Amino acid sequence: MRTADLVSRYIVLTKEIMPHLARTSHKHWPVSNDHCFQRIVLDAVCGGVWYEYMLRPAYKNLTRDQAANAVKLCNDIISGDADLIVLNKQSLQWRGKTGATPLPPKD
Repeated sequence: MRTADLVSRYIVLTKEIMPHLARTSHKHWPVSNDHCFQRIVLDAVCGGVWYEYMLRPAYKNLTRDQAANAVKLCNDIISGDADLIVLNKQSLQWRGKTGATPLPPKD
């Protein structure tokens, strides 16, 4: 799949599909706004605050691998194979947001 196609899919997932699911069948998710899904996914893909790793706007600067990883992570979140609550906490911790409980280090 071309980079542009992957980026388009990522945008549809984070701006339309995931917010819709958060308001309907996935009400247990900690976020429901499109920009929150984008923050969480991009931070996870980059391994930190995404805009410290790429120029803004992200959708114009994602590499093919980053876009593919973002799409995969969105799909994993939707299917329950990735924990959105954990990913959100990690994203908030990277950003120094109060109330974000630090996650234990991975072994």
